[in-house]
Amino acid sequence: MKAVICSKYGPPEVLQFKEVDKPFPKDNEVLIKVKATTVHIGDTKVRRLAPGLGPVRDFFFKPMLRMMLGFNGPRKKILGMELAGEIEAVGKEVTLFKIGDSVFASTELEFGTYVEYRCMAEDKVLAKKPSNMSYEEAAPLSNGGLTALLNLRKANIQKGQKVLIYGASGSVGTYAIQLAKHFGAEVNGVCSTPNLEMVKSLGADQVIDYTKEDFTQRADLFDVIFDAVGKIAPSKRKKNLTKSGIYLNVLSLSKNFKLKVEDLNFLKELCEARKLRTIIDKRYPITHIVEAHRYVDKGHKKGNVVITI
Repeated sequence: MKAVICSKYGPPEVLQFKEVDKPFPKDNEVLIKVKATTVHIGDTKVRRLAPGLGPVRDFFFKPMLRMMLGFNGPRKKILGMELAGEIEAVGKEVTLFKIGDSVFASTELEFGTYVEYRCMAEDKVLAKKPSNMSYEEAAPLSNGGLTALLNLRKANIQKGQKVLIYGASGSVGTYAIQLAKHFGAEVNGVCSTPNLEMVKSLGADQVIDYTKEDFTQRADLFDVIFDAVGKIAPSKRKKNLTKSGIYLNVLSLSKNFKLKVEDLNFLKELCEARKLRTIIDKRYPITHIVEAHRYVDKGHKKGNVVITI
């Protein structure tokens, strides 16, 4: 089968197509024919060896990142963290899925979704696809949607609280807007001029254009500020919080931050109830993966960039 290989760190052009062996499912695994994956910001950071914490912190974190991911290039040479597809084969011990099931999944830091086929254990972050979503719409939900959900859950949002989502037009941000509304919050989104109407359409009560206004200069106070892109300066992060307010940063690492299939099914139910949807900026065939990475590297995508296979 064909796969996209990242053998060294660098620009999008380091990604190359190669023939690799088609996997065979173990007893507890399913074989998924991948229909869609994404260019997740995590994929581009690994490819570039760029933690995305700022120039100074990136300089000091890069040696640690090389130890974690691989010194001269990624140990896991097939990138991709999100997928949706159809189960083609199942191991003899599998009970949760059957051949023909449409599924979506997150492989997290195991990566490996830039392929035609992917094996996964049935107890991983794998669930049946929302029945009212295409493969392209479901794939980004498995990581971007879960990341938004798990961050917002840390704040235990109550009905009527004021929540600000910074980076509201990105993958995590577009899901966070909708989830915060579902939890009953008054939602304020921060994005650039071209994305104002899109963010409003997701349910934001108010949208702030960061190209024209610094939200930290307002007198408004928020119960929760969620930095969905990790770009609010440390000196400004808590300026607009209430006394008991909570600041959340998508880049923060936590030992308890683990994706769970139960949460994936929760998002599935919201999608099927038409309370959550996926924003797709661009679709590329997998043969245009370099172009897709080049686009995401610019840092201005709206929602998600999907790869069809």
